[in-house]
Amino acid sequence: MTASTKRAAALRDLLNDIHRALALQFGFELWDGSVVPADLPAGAMRLVLADEGVVASLVRRPKLDTVLNLHVSGRLDLKNGTIFDLAAVRPQGKIGRMLKGVSRLKALGTLGRFALAPGGAPRPLAAIRGDEIARDGRPETNKANVHYHYDVSNAFYRLFLDDEMVYTCAYFTEWHDDIDRAQRDKLDMICRKLRLQPGDRFLDIGCGWGALVCHAAQHYGVIATGVTLAEEQAKLAREKIARLGLQDRVTIVEKDYIQMEGEFDKISSIGMFEQVGIRNHADYFRTVHRLLRPRGLYLHHTIARRAKKSDKDFARLKPEYRALIRYIFPGGELDHLGMSVSNLERYGFEVHDVEAWREHYQRTTKLWWERLNARRAEAEAEIGPEKTRMWLLYLAGCSLAFERSAVGVNQTLASRRTRGPSGLPPSRADLYR
Repeated sequence: MTASTKRAAALRDLLNDIHRALALQFGFELWDGSVVPADLPAGAMRLVLADEGVVASLVRRPKLDTVLNLHVSGRLDLKNGTIFDLAAVRPQGKIGRMLKGVSRLKALGTLGRFALAPGGAPRPLAAIRGDEIARDGRPETNKANVHYHYDVSNAFYRLFLDDEMVYTCAYFTEWHDDIDRAQRDKLDMICRKLRLQPGDRFLDIGCGWGALVCHAAQHYGVIATGVTLAEEQAKLAREKIARLGLQDRVTIVEKDYIQMEGEFDKISSIGMFEQVGIRNHADYFRTVHRLLRPRGLYLHHTIARRAKKSDKDFARLKPEYRALIRYIFPGGELDHLGMSVSNLERYGFEVHDVEAWREHYQRTTKLWWERLNARRAEAEAEIGPEKTRMWLLYLAGCSLAFERSAVGVNQTLASRRTRGPSGLPPSRADLYR
């Protein structure tokens, strides 16, 4: 019996003990084709370990980063199920307490066999890693961060977004609505909250592919300006504007938001604020205040983490959050709802409404995942298999985080504060017609 065969046999024995202790509803498949438990049905969900280097890598560096590298390389995969299925059958209770029946000496001895085993393939995420500390707020840094995420390829985003290419939380008037209906309803809800009127000068900060500015110009008669740092987005947005004949009413500007000039009646920021960085919040809110006319309305739509007992606790980041800003959103940083409201008041705004959309984003990201997974082969041809696996994991992880209330998303309506009436109607009935 070779050393590799002995390692596989020892691992099977240990995994059997773990499977029984945790009462797992999924199994394992090793590189030699064997399964744990041995009577695992052919169609049952299982974690697949493609080579013994998977275990060796985890033993030498037992971190989330290692798991991600193994997964995106296809060496640690899930068969006969999805990450949503896996999350649904996760063990209930304290894992450490449930594993007390597994011999620690046996576990150490088994894993120790892999300490000197070959680690296998290189770490693929090193080639697509973003800069998670790029939060200095400089326009050139912001542009690099935006380019990393949003200029992946318009063709890639078309695989899973709606017809209008809206890459923010949808709004479901009914939970069974499809993504196209829900995104149209979201665009309309934003316009109603801002009480857009014909002739309003409207600015959308982080305008994406231009869906909101085009919708506002077409259906509410505004003069709209969208600002973005993403070259691919700007190009497609201008093509859309020309196709719809909106050149005299919609303008796309490629520059950093902080460099914008002029005065606007209404301003929106839909899913852009997450990339500003907490240290740059003062500059952000001062800029919005400078651009907004007195009593003008501002809609602040952003993902938020839960507040903690102290700022120190809030600043402590979990590994999965660090992975998100390392590999998906370089420079990204989430505040909490109280921080946003405090900053709005601190920098000259009056807050009128706050609406939580957590469950709407849970469904949005789930639908995005389903659409991308259904067109996985096309995605792999466009951006490569490693990055496709990373995006599928990212979208699924986001949906599960929203489901578990680990993060939320809020729309906060505010006006540039002045003395006297705000100009808003006495009720909010007009929003939900």
